[in-house]
Amino acid sequence: MEQPNSLKSTDSLKSTDFLKNTDSVKDTAQAEAVAAGYAFDGPTLDLGALMAGGAPDAGVQIRVPLAMLTRHGLVAGATGTGKTKTLQGIAEQLSAAGVPVFLADMKGDLSGLAAPGQGGEKLTARTQALGQQWSAKAFPCEFYTLGGEGTGVPIRATVTAFGPTMLAKVLGLNPTQESSLGLVFHFADSKGWLLLDLKDLRSVLLYLTSDEGKAELKAIGGLSPQTAGVILRELTAFQAKGAEPFFGETEFNALDLIRTTPDGRGVVSLLELPGVASRPELFSTFLMWLVAELFERLPEVGDLDRPKLVFFFDEAHLLFTDASKDFVSAITQAVRLIRSKGVGIFFVTQTPKDVPGDVLAQLGNRVQHALRAYTPDDAKALKATVSTFPKSQYDLGEVLQNLGIGEAVVTVLSENGAPTPVAWTRLRAPESLMAEADPAVVQGIVNGSPLMAKYGPAIDRESAYEILAAREAEAQAAAEAQASAEAEAEPPPSRPSRPSPAKTPPNLIEQALGSATVKKAVDTAVREITRSIFGTRKRR
Repeated sequence: MEQPNSLKSTDSLKSTDFLKNTDSVKDTAQAEAVAAGYAFDGPTLDLGALMAGGAPDAGVQIRVPLAMLTRHGLVAGATGTGKTKTLQGIAEQLSAAGVPVFLADMKGDLSGLAAPGQGGEKLTARTQALGQQWSAKAFPCEFYTLGGEGTGVPIRATVTAFGPTMLAKVLGLNPTQESSLGLVFHFADSKGWLLLDLKDLRSVLLYLTSDEGKAELKAIGGLSPQTAGVILRELTAFQAKGAEPFFGETEFNALDLIRTTPDGRGVVSLLELPGVASRPELFSTFLMWLVAELFERLPEVGDLDRPKLVFFFDEAHLLFTDASKDFVSAITQAVRLIRSKGVGIFFVTQTPKDVPGDVLAQLGNRVQHALRAYTPDDAKALKATVSTFPKSQYDLGEVLQNLGIGEAVVTVLSENGAPTPVAWTRLRAPESLMAEADPAVVQGIVNGSPLMAKYGPAIDRESAYEILAAREAEAQAAAEAQASAEAEAEPPPSRPSRPSPAKTPPNLIEQALGSATVKKAVDTAVREITRSIFGTRKRR
């Protein structure tokens, strides 16, 4: 007795098992319709071959036009279904086509792009069935780290460049607090106090909320001590979550991501983010700034035959988990507008529900790996995923649960902007190493990078923190000098032969200043202000 589809062994499943109508004539017509839907005139990126009758049909290649990659995309699927290898294969082809690539590598397993792959009988059989002419290749890579944490060229940004509006979005400030933060930036600019790192901004906020800075806080107008205190608390929490190393100098120029080799291949930029799952705020901060920098720096280019740069955001759920509405709004706007700059963005995650609806609506190219439905929530996610695809001949609710590793359901935008037919696809195999590269290989690439000399050294030049610290030190030194002078002063000698005039008794202020108890309290207060305003305790 034949088992139901959902219980069949994976080896015995055929793509026709999940067609709504499996009549052989219509099945052939479906394959022909898919072939026609993926026949393009311009340059393309090959994803794989159509699955027909349980095997790949090398005569029906599933492709995506390079020109349509600026319409962005989504690569999704459960853990272990082959998303990372799909990402690796796409990055390889983009590099070979002369398109630079940026990859946020969460787990470090994409470093294999820098080393040639390893062949074998199983791999050869797979690639031959797909019609893929496979050969082991390494691709030009550049490795980056945030603030120099790890192996790679450090990426940093100054607080000034990041700006009050974007920083307010990351901190989750409301509109009133956001405008107040803008006033703090304006105040620092008017004083000539550079805001290079987070301790600079924190020092300015502490100064404005101190007794010494109250008058200037009042003069700013529109910034209450309570609001300044809220901003300070949020900034301190942000620092505690690991954002400190990202801010500072030498500041990274985002245009350095758009590079090609002398032989015309695009450079693959790999941002290594170990442990980022515990620091999503740091990850989201970097992405917001980098995308915004590209948008500001790149000129409008209109429609190109291939992108100037393609971003892949792996583990995209980290980008949106606990994200504020303002943050999601900023990402939505960036995705919508950066297309005109020639930049494509692909999100890589487990299910489409990890991506907010307004962002998902901007992603025209879809590569959906297998999903599981082990729980009621999984079943809802599966149903929601099916609803996002165009109508097709497949029973997608069944197909998505039975896809093999390295297989996906694909639909992309054709050259005229219309969705292509949904295609069950067996994806091409990467030609680079499908594992982490040898650390020595990575270190050698980093050591030989021309960008290391440019961005490697950390610079901590005079900025708001140092200026305010020097002011406080001068004030403390002056107070100590005055106290010392008063202590060393002796009363004039008395003249008993002549009666001295009546001495005016000291007033209350003079009595207080002369009190040893009050002097001790003043000295203690000065020391405490120095530690709390300028963070010297933490700096030590």
